[in-house]
Amino acid sequence: MSKFSVGYFVNWGIYARKFPPSLIPVNDLTHILYAFANVKAETGEAFLSDVWADKDIHYPGDSWNDVGNNLYGNLKAIYNLKKQHRHLKVILSIGGWSYSQAFHPVVTSRSLRSKFVASAVRLLEDYGLDGLDLDYEFPQNDEQARGYLELLRELRHALDEHANRKNTNYRFLLTIAAPCEPDNYNRLYVQEMDRQLDFWNLMAYDFSGNWGSKANHHANLFGGQLSASQAVNWYISKGVPRHKVVLGIPLYGKSFKDTEGPGTAFNGVGGGSWEQGLYDYRALPLPGTHVFHDEHAGASWTYNYQNKEMISFDSEEVGKWKGEWIRKEGLGGSMFWDLSGDKGSSRNGMEGGPGKDPQPGKSLVAVVKEAMGGLDRSPNWLHYEGSQFDNMRKGME
Repeated sequence: MSKFSVGYFVNWGIYARKFPPSLIPVNDLTHILYAFANVKAETGEAFLSDVWADKDIHYPGDSWNDVGNNLYGNLKAIYNLKKQHRHLKVILSIGGWSYSQAFHPVVTSRSLRSKFVASAVRLLEDYGLDGLDLDYEFPQNDEQARGYLELLRELRHALDEHANRKNTNYRFLLTIAAPCEPDNYNRLYVQEMDRQLDFWNLMAYDFSGNWGSKANHHANLFGGQLSASQAVNWYISKGVPRHKVVLGIPLYGKSFKDTEGPGTAFNGVGGGSWEQGLYDYRALPLPGTHVFHDEHAGASWTYNYQNKEMISFDSEEVGKWKGEWIRKEGLGGSMFWDLSGDKGSSRNGMEGGPGKDPQPGKSLVAVVKEAMGGLDRSPNWLHYEGSQFDNMRKGME
């Protein structure tokens, strides 16, 4: 069965990380989750979070002399990637950890949901997208969980109606970022949600961190209090078909300082690539550290005997294990947070230094792809005659 390979492209990645759309590994992906659009709690409106990055920045080849109202930015560049690679689909991810608070009032109000749905479908048509993704972290009570289900129902209906208006049977996609902690997933109306969704992207990482008392694996496949397999099996037990379960894999590592290693106490976190305690996969393993693997947990980590820092991350070996497990279990594929953290591309103009300097090795996205099997090649959608942008209506000819 062909697999999905889903990667988050974050709009802030073009700044310090120097990761523009031209570096997206298009041949190793089937779907790009473009992150993040925001939502207005007062009105329910979905809107772009960084208009300069999303629609205004001019990349090489973009003219400054075009007449009319034209789209530029990341979303023009990504649409052009879709034209060149017809298997590549682009989904707008709305929410994320930073913007999720605004979802709480929206999901519980019929009128705010209606505004959200209309504005989200408008974004899809304006910006040349193949679908919508909700990253709502997380419904806090039953009213919000029910509202979330209603929102997904209303979005599914609106996307189907949108296709009808365009006289096509193309299925515009609807997906979510799904939690992997029982406290969060137990609230969800999984069976009813599944009827609306094309696939579920399971956030199978951040199982441990600076909030805990022990240094531990943060994306282990098996064992421990939380694991990827436990979450996958729970969703399947609730009726989600295996081929709609997409396993999230981190392109970053989490640091624990003053520790003897997994399962032992720690005191604070180490440095990081862009924020304290988080290292991009591309910068790992740090020089002077030793790499360890636990086949039973399906996990790897580095350890520095000098400063007693442990970094939990997925090595190439773990990527291979996870890809093989996805294939063996008949799951839908893999999802990566986020593409700017991967190996395999040189960054023009990015500052170097500890935690930023790239280390040798393969792209983890490519490693997992090779292990899980052939990718889905179903075609994307290119016709946006209802876009507000002149060049998008013409297909960027």
